[in-house]
Amino acid sequence: METIKKKPLLSGLLILFLTAMVFANIGGSMYGSLMPLYLKDLDASITQIGLFFTLSQIVPLLLQILGGWVSDTLGRLRAIAIGSVFGVIGFIPLVLADTWQWLLLAVAIGAVARSLVGPSFDAFIAEHSSEENRGKVFGISQAIFMIVSVLGPPLGGWMAGAYGFKIMLLAAGIFYFIAMIMRLSMAREAAKTATAKTEKLSFSSLKTNLVSMFGLVFSGGLITWMLVTDGMRDISFQFSENLFPVYMQEIGGLSLQQIGWVMSFFGMAMMATTIPVGWLSDKAGERVGIALGMVLMSSALFVLVNIPAGNQWMYYLGWGLAGMGAGVSAPAYQSLISKAVPQKNRGMAFGLFSTSLGIFSLPAPWIGAQMWDRVGPTFPFTVTAVVLLLSVIPIWIKFKLPKDGVKVTEESADENLSVVTG
Repeated sequence: METIKKKPLLSGLLILFLTAMVFANIGGSMYGSLMPLYLKDLDASITQIGLFFTLSQIVPLLLQILGGWVSDTLGRLRAIAIGSVFGVIGFIPLVLADTWQWLLLAVAIGAVARSLVGPSFDAFIAEHSSEENRGKVFGISQAIFMIVSVLGPPLGGWMAGAYGFKIMLLAAGIFYFIAMIMRLSMAREAAKTATAKTEKLSFSSLKTNLVSMFGLVFSGGLITWMLVTDGMRDISFQFSENLFPVYMQEIGGLSLQQIGWVMSFFGMAMMATTIPVGWLSDKAGERVGIALGMVLMSSALFVLVNIPAGNQWMYYLGWGLAGMGAGVSAPAYQSLISKAVPQKNRGMAFGLFSTSLGIFSLPAPWIGAQMWDRVGPTFPFTVTAVVLLLSVIPIWIKFKLPKDGVKVTEESADENLSVVTG
């Protein structure tokens, strides 16, 4: 009797795809967690830091859905390649800025890159996995991807502390440039072997996709509740997320290098949990992982804002809990989105969910800075922790697929590649 060879969970193409993502995001993670401190180095106050991150959300707000549509229309690899070019260009004002206001230009250009790359990343992984193994594949992919959070922050913190922010940003740009070359090569090779043509970008195509997507959004079903809950969590995150490096430096007394290592510990904790929880989401359902992740992240924030003075090691415990929470929830969340929307709208759906930036969360960073100044440094983080904990209720009640499932057309990796890359 002939034995059937079992296909590996990750194809060679997916491994190469993830390798390019690692290079790109090592560059991004080198400076991402230190951006508030770079702003401070350019003489920005706490209120100005909050204002900066509020203004920096405007471009992503305009582009997040459009980027997903471009990915659905032109193909995942082509959209990522185009986005990577913008990503490299964005490093120019990032390195050359002499005032914090100039960094808004860098963030705006970088937002174009993220709006194209982010939705394509999750959609590409979903389309190179079967539905029954999707949680596992997202878990493994996230574990590989989290190499960037282990290596990037300590490397960035060390370089910024030893050589200054400019040299560190230049090194980060080199990592991203290598990723751009890899992505352009992948898109070119995929185009050569494509057997089907991609659609053209047109207003009628955008209108059709928007009508389909917003029909899901306002249906009152799973997607509606996911967006409402995601919006609540995003607003609360925006209150505090960008202030934490400043909190660790000013309140916790950590150096740039120590902040980098603490953020690296977050990546290690997330990396350790994504794979087993990917299996769990396939067996027990996605809401289990998502709800557990919210509880862990809420607990982490309560720990981080109650650390006694001088006890710097407690920051590793807090960020370890946060990393576990992110690692538990991320694969389950990605898997649930991919199952809840048709394949033709996945890019647009991930564009909507990946950043979750909306009209209501737009002023949140500035409001968080006002909370810091007027109430106290711990207050915005406490608000975030409470909202995360409360979000468990709608997650447990509403985050369930219909019993008959959502029928999403699945194709083999080879067929899928020919369709999405063009």
